[in-house]
Amino acid sequence: MTLRLICLNAWGGRVHEPLMRYLKDADADVLCLQEVTHVAGYGGGWLTFREGDFELPQRASLLEDVEAVLPGHRAFFAPAACGPLYDGNREVMSEWGIATFVRQGLPVIGQTQGFIHGDFPLSGFGEHPRPRNAHGVRVFRHAAGAAVTIVQMHGLRDLAGKGDTPARLAQAHALVALIEKVRQAGEPMVVCGDFNLLPGSETFAILGRLGLTDLVTTRGFTDTRTSWYPKEGRYADFLLVTPDVKVARFDVVAQPEVSDHRALLLEIA
Repeated sequence: MTLRLICLNAWGGRVHEPLMRYLKDADADVLCLQEVTHVAGYGGGWLTFREGDFELPQRASLLEDVEAVLPGHRAFFAPAACGPLYDGNREVMSEWGIATFVRQGLPVIGQTQGFIHGDFPLSGFGEHPRPRNAHGVRVFRHAAGAAVTIVQMHGLRDLAGKGDTPARLAQAHALVALIEKVRQAGEPMVVCGDFNLLPGSETFAILGRLGLTDLVTTRGFTDTRTSWYPKEGRYADFLLVTPDVKVARFDVVAQPEVSDHRALLLEIA
């Protein structure tokens, strides 16, 4: 029996109805989401993120919305920041981060989370490049009689672009340190997420020392963004595996478009 994993930047639920349909129909065993919004005690609906003249609708209850369409999964939410969204001119404090959903019946026998850039800001979302975190789970597969480690990250966003910087190299080393806290030697591993990097980044060489190889670039995919993203620079999301991961299927999902990022779909035999 294969294990199905989906990794996706959810964009705060901006494309909400298609996103919910896709997540329900795809029914991944493990779902790794970035840019997940959560407003404690808020009754659902829409709020607005504002930064200067830029505005973006955000689903206030995105975490709970995904839990509702995946009732057979456990949710692990790791906030990277807490800051204001807006209902008109009224500020509503929200949490923003990554979430991992694991199907009931797949025991989580180890996990870790932590910051790979910066730390939880004392006030608001913080200055760019803003804090970023990662979350790793060690999941036991009864059918395979073995565990697999799955780590997701959301890489820092630098307003100057996606090139290598000292902060990004420090982030890569912090990610390796986090991985080593959860992974058991000799077990297969998957590392995925919105890296906010170019394919030639030194980050991939650093991760390569753990035996990790990216499937997006090595399998010929050249675009991980959708038509919701009009800019150049079509790489953002990556999924890396160790050689002992038996890849039954891998795809960068072009349709349906449920975010400004494409979903990464991996099936492990």
